[in-house]
Amino acid sequence: MNHIPPPITLLQLVPEPLPTYRADVSVLFGKYLPRFGVQCHIVGKSGDGEHNNQDFASVRRSYPAVDRKRTELSYLWLCLKALLGANKQSCDLIQVRDMVSIGLLALLIARMKGIPFVYWISFLMSEERINRARDNIKTGGGFRFRLILLKGLLEKYFLYQIILPNSQHIFVQSEAMKDRLVAQGFSPEKLTAVPMGVDTETLQLGRIAAQRLPDWEGIPLIAYLGTLDRMRRLHEVIDALVKVRAQQPNARLLFIGDSFDSEDTEALLAYADQVNLYDAVHVTGWLPNNQAWALLLGADAAISFVPRSEIYDVSSPTKLLEYLALGMPCVANDIPDQVQVLLDSDAGWLTDSTSQGIAQGLMKILDDPKSARLRAASGPMYIDAHRSYRVLARKAAEQYRRIIG
Repeated sequence: MNHIPPPITLLQLVPEPLPTYRADVSVLFGKYLPRFGVQCHIVGKSGDGEHNNQDFASVRRSYPAVDRKRTELSYLWLCLKALLGANKQSCDLIQVRDMVSIGLLALLIARMKGIPFVYWISFLMSEERINRARDNIKTGGGFRFRLILLKGLLEKYFLYQIILPNSQHIFVQSEAMKDRLVAQGFSPEKLTAVPMGVDTETLQLGRIAAQRLPDWEGIPLIAYLGTLDRMRRLHEVIDALVKVRAQQPNARLLFIGDSFDSEDTEALLAYADQVNLYDAVHVTGWLPNNQAWALLLGADAAISFVPRSEIYDVSSPTKLLEYLALGMPCVANDIPDQVQVLLDSDAGWLTDSTSQGIAQGLMKILDDPKSARLRAASGPMYIDAHRSYRVLARKAAEQYRRIIG
């Protein structure tokens, strides 16, 4: 008779508005972890979408308020009520994601109640806040940015000196982030990397028909899928297109996505105009997944460019994984997670982070599209075996069971 382990009840506090667009929250904790016996009761902020549980065991979100201060107070009060209401009979684990102040509060209450506490780092929030504040101060930013800097420094201290050392376990976004924490003195046994993945049940090769924009048929087409925020430095991708067009004069670039700040998208298109490529670059805006994937499949090559930095070097980009899952010929630059994925799968082209290197990778695809498609055909199998949310959920569930003994 097979032994069925008892279910685990997880109380998770997240900074995202609910319902959330983040797959590593909704898909991992709502759809797949319950299949391995982990039921997630989630607490988040008020979102704009219709209220739905996204398959979580329960959802609690704060009430919308007229200003940011009241919104934050509403969320703090909700977290406090959820934590005070937890007990060892109804909650096996308390987990906080990417929130230092809430993390301190949850750590204290979890200790008082004797409930294991774990922390999840998906992004170097404190470091990003510190870097952004220092950059603004250098360019003449005033007292406000000094306060932001102070907040970042305090958060970094409390996170690394109090929260993480006193957590039963720490989940991180990538193996590179794990290595970073190990170098800072944390035990490897206390760390589990759960990178971004793909919901392979939703994204299935063969179910999506390739599409192209009108009048863009029969030309070499490069696609980029994702956010167009200024910090992504996507002018490097446009510079790569300039070099590609020296050999393929009709090549064009399709940005499938947008920026949360319209000025960033406008600046990107203005840069394309500046280098005489305005008619060769198109931004679709935000699209439903199936429409975005259809346009992606209609391209000849896809690109995953992530600028090298302290913050992004420990990230785990989703776009490369989606390219591979769809069997798209693609190039990706050399941040650690992309290096690991492409070396292990051999389904795409790894480049350095220069526009010249990216252009050379793209030309290998555009010069021989048939061979590129054959190489990319191994991508779906690799993703299903290593980076599907089914596989990642099993790994996380096993670790949760080890935490509670």
